[in-house]
Amino acid sequence: MTGKTLDTLVKDIEGLFDGSWEETEHYTDDNLDDMCEAIRNAVKTSLKTASKSREAYLRMSNIGKPDKQLWYEHQDPEVVGKEQLRPDTYIKFLYGHIIEAMLLFLVKEAGHIVTHEQHEVEIENVKGHMDCEINGVPVDVKSASRYGFEKFKNGELYNDDPFGYIAQISAYAQARGKDQGAFLVMEKSLGKLAVLPVADMEMIDAAARIRHMKEVVELDTPPERCYEAIEDGKSGNMKLCVQCSYCPYKEDCWKDSNDGQGLYTYLYSTGPRFLTTVVKEPRVERYKG
Repeated sequence: MTGKTLDTLVKDIEGLFDGSWEETEHYTDDNLDDMCEAIRNAVKTSLKTASKSREAYLRMSNIGKPDKQLWYEHQDPEVVGKEQLRPDTYIKFLYGHIIEAMLLFLVKEAGHIVTHEQHEVEIENVKGHMDCEINGVPVDVKSASRYGFEKFKNGELYNDDPFGYIAQISAYAQARGKDQGAFLVMEKSLGKLAVLPVADMEMIDAAARIRHMKEVVELDTPPERCYEAIEDGKSGNMKLCVQCSYCPYKEDCWKDSNDGQGLYTYLYSTGPRFLTTVVKEPRVERYKG
C-alpha cells in the first residue's frame, strides 16, 4: 500500500501535468495497456448494445431509479412504448466509458491503488459491477456537465440526487462490507476533477431498497408518477422536470397531458422542452415527429 488517501487524489493527478511530478517517474506500460484495453472493450460493447434491445432485469445500477420508471422497464416492450435512444446518446455513453478508463489510468500513475475493477457484487440476489476501489474505498467514476459537476464538487448531490447516484454507491459499498464510498468526477468540457466522499450517514439501506424494487416490478398497474410537472416560467405553461425529461417512458407516462393529446415538444436553443399544459404558445418550433 502507498499510504495515499482520496483526500489528495485530485492534487496527485493534477501533479502529473503541472510539473510537480518527479522526473524519475514516467508512465507505466502496464497501466497504459489497461487503459487501452478498457477503451477497446467499451467501444465493442457500445456498438453491440446499440444494435440490440436490452433485457430488463433488476441491477444495482438502477437501484436509485424511481418506482414508476422501474415498473416500466419490466413491462412487455410490445405493450409499453419506449423512446428509442438516439445515436448521439450512445456516443455520449461511450465517451463516458472512455473518460472512466483515462481517469483510472491517471489514478494509478498518480500512485494510488486501484483494485476490483468491474468487480461483481450482490445484495438480495441482485447483482452489479462496481467501477473499482481506490485505496480500498468503492468508487464510482463519472463524467458530468458543468452543472452536474458543481453538484459533486460542492456536495449538493447529498440533497439533490435526481439520478439515484447515492443509492448506487451505497449498494456497492454495502455489498463490499464498507462504511464509505466516493465519486471521482470529471467535468467533461473543461477537464476539472473532484472527489465526493459518501459516508454511511449519507447512504441508503440498499437491501431494503432492493426488496422494495422487487415488489414494485410485480405490480399489475403502475405506481404513481415519479414527479409532478413544474412551471415553465411565468407563461402559465407546465413542463416536465429534468428527471422526467430524461426518462425514455415519458410519452406513455404523460399521455393524458394537454387534455389527452400527450406531451407537446418545443425545440428551444437549449434543447427540447416537454410541455404538459400549454396556456401560451411558445415562440419556437414545435416538434411533430
